[in-house]
Amino acid sequence: MLYRKRHKDIVSWIRTGDKALLVTGARQIGKTFLIEETLKEENADFVSFNLIEQPEVVELFHAVEHSGIEKFLSRLSLLTEHKFIKGKTILFFDEIQQCRDIVTKVKFLVREGSFKYVFSGSLLGVELAGIKSAPVGFMNTLEMFPMDFEEFARALGLSESVFSSLKSAFDNRTAVDEFVHDKLMEAFYNYLVIGGMPEAVNEYVTSHDYNRVVSVHNAIIPQYKLDFTKYELENRKLRLLKTYELIPSELNEKNKRYTFACLDKNLKMERYADSFEWLVNAGVAIPVYNVTEPKIPLRASEKSNLFKLFLSDVGLLSTMYGRSTIIKTLNGERDVNYGAIFENAVAQELHSHGYSGYYFNSKKQGEIDFVIEYRNKCLPIEVKSGKDYNVHSALSNVLKQKLYGIDEAFVLCGKNLEVKEKITYLPVYMVMFIDERSEVIPRYDSVSLKDL
Repeated sequence: MLYRKRHKDIVSWIRTGDKALLVTGARQIGKTFLIEETLKEENADFVSFNLIEQPEVVELFHAVEHSGIEKFLSRLSLLTEHKFIKGKTILFFDEIQQCRDIVTKVKFLVREGSFKYVFSGSLLGVELAGIKSAPVGFMNTLEMFPMDFEEFARALGLSESVFSSLKSAFDNRTAVDEFVHDKLMEAFYNYLVIGGMPEAVNEYVTSHDYNRVVSVHNAIIPQYKLDFTKYELENRKLRLLKTYELIPSELNEKNKRYTFACLDKNLKMERYADSFEWLVNAGVAIPVYNVTEPKIPLRASEKSNLFKLFLSDVGLLSTMYGRSTIIKTLNGERDVNYGAIFENAVAQELHSHGYSGYYFNSKKQGEIDFVIEYRNKCLPIEVKSGKDYNVHSALSNVLKQKLYGIDEAFVLCGKNLEVKEKITYLPVYMVMFIDERSEVIPRYDSVSLKDL
């Protein structure tokens, strides 16, 4: 089984969870496989139901309010030869987007208490976005993404000792052994082509055939487009397709911002806003919004009508750009402009690590690719795919501004780690160590008002 970070979370839920578990994310990112393989690995007694393949289960859910939980479970047991054992059996419902009101039933199932429940679905469409936050107190949510670079590197055989040495180099701001650095950069360029869709990664690991990897991508992309038309109203289908299909070309523009005129010369933001929101909630696109100031909190200066839109997986982007780009990448032609592909990989990584994506742009100071809230401070990040990695006028301008109070910046590039004053030049694969989930709020003395 491919290494996935969410594995330990699912194991923890199997062993100690007392609520239902919802695993969310886009299609083809390995949700179903990870859940079932982890249940098997833990020797759990479980039974799976697929709401697309078994529409009769959907009908049973619809009838819960009238029939009651006991009758629902009794009827459900008739759909499988697997015997339900109270207090032991785990019931897994997959493709739950087929049942829009399933959330309202979860609390009744959990409250009844006979079994544990895990749900999964590709939440395609903003009409299902609310499932992530409900029902409070009865369900925990895990969001999954395409494999990030660490997961990809481990699939290629990266050992724990080498990973630890890389993490130590990042923490201590020291250079990586040149041999190790070169191998990791080679792996990163492969990641740009293969991406993080588990089927594509597994195909590469088993066959080492890039043509078969591209075939996997070319099978996934139409599935996404089919979902646009399957789950949406007729008058929105074309807008969704146009919006999605334009992402690669818009990223290849100099400023990489999504330009509405490419969709429609007479376009107003309001008409397409729901399409952008739909793609984001479906997990197939990643927004990075403009901020007017690189200061915490970044959201306070967010301009929601100015943004870059990235694909959820860099491998899909490379395939959309075509075989020539893939061949040049694999041939190591480092003089090629990989700006859009590098930035997509970084946006994808930061997003999967829990960061809200922003970029900064000023007529006076220029544009910075990403700004994030990192270790309680604003951190500017520039992404450089070429040899001029040390040319970054906008970043230098921002660092000079005392008003912003920025004391560190990252430049992600192809070179080994090096620190020059406030700028740390990081090999781009070290983006795997920029993780919001590793930042812990420290303990503080408790506040008491008893003595007032």
